[in-house]
Amino acid sequence: MRKMQYSVLLWGCAALSVITGYAQAQDIRGTPQALYGALFVAVQEQKLFPDSKTFADAIAVEPAEKIMQAYEREIKNSNFDLKNFVTRYFRFEAKPASIYKSGSEDICTHIRNLWPVLTRQPADTPAGSSLLPLKYPYVVPGGRFREIYYWDSYFTMLGLRYSGEKKLMRSMVQNFADLIARYGHVPNGNRSYYLSRSQPPFFALMVDLLAEEEDEQVYKEFLPALRQEYAFWMEGGEQLEQGQSYRRVVWMQDNSLLNRYYSDSAMPRDESWREDVTTAAHSGREPNDVYRNLRAAAESGWDFSSRWLKNPQDLTTIRTVDIIPADLNSLMYHLEGVLAQANDVAGNRQEADLFRGRAAARKQAINDYLWNEKSGIYSDYIFPEQRWSGGVSAQTLFPLFFSLADDVQAARVADVVRRQLLKAGGLVTTTIQTGQQWDAPNVWAPLQWIAVKGLENYNQEMLALEIAHNWTENVQSVYRQSGGLKEKYRAYQLDKNAGGGEYPNQDGFGWTNGALLAMLKMFPDLPVAKSCPAQ
Repeated sequence: MRKMQYSVLLWGCAALSVITGYAQAQDIRGTPQALYGALFVAVQEQKLFPDSKTFADAIAVEPAEKIMQAYEREIKNSNFDLKNFVTRYFRFEAKPASIYKSGSEDICTHIRNLWPVLTRQPADTPAGSSLLPLKYPYVVPGGRFREIYYWDSYFTMLGLRYSGEKKLMRSMVQNFADLIARYGHVPNGNRSYYLSRSQPPFFALMVDLLAEEEDEQVYKEFLPALRQEYAFWMEGGEQLEQGQSYRRVVWMQDNSLLNRYYSDSAMPRDESWREDVTTAAHSGREPNDVYRNLRAAAESGWDFSSRWLKNPQDLTTIRTVDIIPADLNSLMYHLEGVLAQANDVAGNRQEADLFRGRAAARKQAINDYLWNEKSGIYSDYIFPEQRWSGGVSAQTLFPLFFSLADDVQAARVADVVRRQLLKAGGLVTTTIQTGQQWDAPNVWAPLQWIAVKGLENYNQEMLALEIAHNWTENVQSVYRQSGGLKEKYRAYQLDKNAGGGEYPNQDGFGWTNGALLAMLKMFPDLPVAKSCPAQ
C-alpha cells in the first residue's frame, strides 16, 4: 500500500516535468570540461592556475568551437605556449577586492554594508561564461564563490530578513523557483558544471521565511516548484524493490523510503578536476566510482568530511552514496510537511493528506534507522552494511531542528553535544581531525544555527545559549583581527586561520553574516549583540 500510494503521489504531482527539465539541463550550455576537452585537461594537468576553479569560471571571448579549432591547429607548433593561448581566448574575473575589510565599524553595520557588495544583478552574466543566468538579483557567498549557492542562500536569507532586505529575499526565492522550472532541480550553484548535482534541499525553508514576511499565499505561489523539487529527490522510487537504491532514493528492507546524496555525473568535478583525478589515481578503485562519490559529497555541502569515508583519514575511501544521512532526511521530512501545508492553502485536500502521510512515514523511518539508541544520537546509516556509522557529528541536531525527536532523545543528543562537540569557539563539526574542512577543528555558521534552534525546540536553552555565545565571540574576535567575516572558523583557538580542504578560507561571507544576525536577534543579551547599535 505504501509503495502504491507513493507512486500515485509522485506521478500525479510533477514527475513528467522533472524528467523533462532534467533532460533539458544536460543540453544547456555544456560544462567547461565538455566544451574544451583536451584544452581543459591540459590547463588543469599543467597547473596553469593554482585553483582548479579559475579555468572552470573563465569567460571565453570566442565560441567554443572556434577556440578548439585554434587549439588543435596551434598545439602542433613547436613553440606553442599554453598560457599565452589561454589568455588570448579567455578572460578572468578580478580577485575579490579589499572592500570586504573594515577597520572601525561594528560587525552588524559591516554586514549590512556587505549586502550590496555581495549582490549580483541578472545582467552580470557575461556571454561565454559557465554561469547560468538568473532572472532576479541574488547574493553570492563571497571570495572565490562568485555564483549563488543553494543551501548557503537560506542562511544568507536569515541575515537579509534582519537587515530589512525583504525585496531581495523574494528575489532569492524566485531565482530558485526559476532554476527548478528550467532544470528540474536546484543545481549546487548557478554554473553549468553544477547541473549534475544539487545541495541539501533548503528551498522549503526559504519559502517558510518568505511566507512569514508576507502571508500564507506564498505557499500556493511556490507549490509547483516545491512539487518539482520533491520529485527530483524521489525520482525512481516507484521502480524500486526492498533493499534497492536508485539515484537519490533507497528503499529499505521494511518498505521505508529514505534518501541519500548522489550525482548524475561520474566525472571529475570541473572546479576541482586536478584534485579529483589525484584522489582517484591513489584509490586503487574504479575512477568513475570515486568521482561519483566525491560529487555526491559535494551535493551534501560537507565536502569533505570523515562522515563519508570508510577510513576517516583517507579521502580515497569515500563512499557517500552508501550512506543515508540524518540531515538530508530531516530536510526531506520538512519538504513533505511544507507540501502538505502548501496544498492545504491551494485547496488540494487529497494531495495534502498524501504528503502528510509521507511525512509521518519518513519520521518513523528516521527514528527506526537513524536513531542510534546505544550512542544516544542520530547517526548516518551505512545501508549496504545495515549499520550505523561510528562517528559523532553536528548533523545529529537536524532532527531536533525539525522536531523529529521525543524529549528523551533530544536530552540524550544534547548531552553528547555538550560533552563531545561544544568547544570554546562554537560547535565543532565532528570529533576528529582529518585535514578535511568539514571535520574538527572547524566550526561552520549553518551548523551553529541548526544546533541552537534545534536545542531551543526542546527547552535546552542553556546549551543553546552557550553555543551561541561561544560562536558569536569567535566571529567577533576574528573580525577584530582581520576586518572581515569568514566562511569557517576554528573551534579551539580563536584566530582567523581555519583551514583544511581544497582552498583557503574565504572572506565575505554570506552564511556567516546571516546566521550571526539571526543569532544576535534571538539572543539580544549576548555581548556581541550589545556591541552592535545597528542590531
